[in-house]
Amino acid sequence: MLTENVKFDERGLICAIAQDYETGEVLMQAYMNEEALRLTSETGYAHYWSRSRKRLWKKGETSGHVQKVIAATFDCDRDCLLLQVEQTGAACHTGNRTCFFQEEIPSERAGATFFGELERVVKDRKAHPTEGSYTCYLFSKGVDKIAKKTGEEAVEVVIAAKNESREEFIGECADLWYHLQVLLEEKGVSLAELCTELKRRHK
Repeated sequence: MLTENVKFDERGLICAIAQDYETGEVLMQAYMNEEALRLTSETGYAHYWSRSRKRLWKKGETSGHVQKVIAATFDCDRDCLLLQVEQTGAACHTGNRTCFFQEEIPSERAGATFFGELERVVKDRKAHPTEGSYTCYLFSKGVDKIAKKTGEEAVEVVIAAKNESREEFIGECADLWYHLQVLLEEKGVSLAELCTELKRRHK
């Protein structure tokens, strides 16, 4: 049971972190008491305890931006809970996808969570065509064109792999991944489905 052997603090709370189950993006941090944990376990949707309002609340109860819990994992001390969720809409009350959008230490480097951002951008381009967008151009030409470009990029990755330039190889891999992402969207396949298949094979 989710509520067993939990180490609540002196206020009867534990920290809860919500993470996008598809991309690994950290969406928000909140608190849960025993009842919030129970409701989360029973309903399958994230419930929290508001310290300011002194009451229980279901995430998205007014906005509709609910969090469907896919998995829940305690840390080693069982005083912090990681929720992997399917987020509807924005997690942050500001309208941002995640509460952690204020970058204090800027970096040109990006982690694997950028794949999720790329997926959302490609999905938006398909839903809202924009003039001059290469992505929209590919979607307008259909699966044959997208598949052909993906195949061409795969060949270029192979060629780059046999050369000595690390930068060239990275660039070609990025081109391949972008076109593969467009192809995935064209075929209605999500990153989550792809990762689920990889995990199944790993097991």
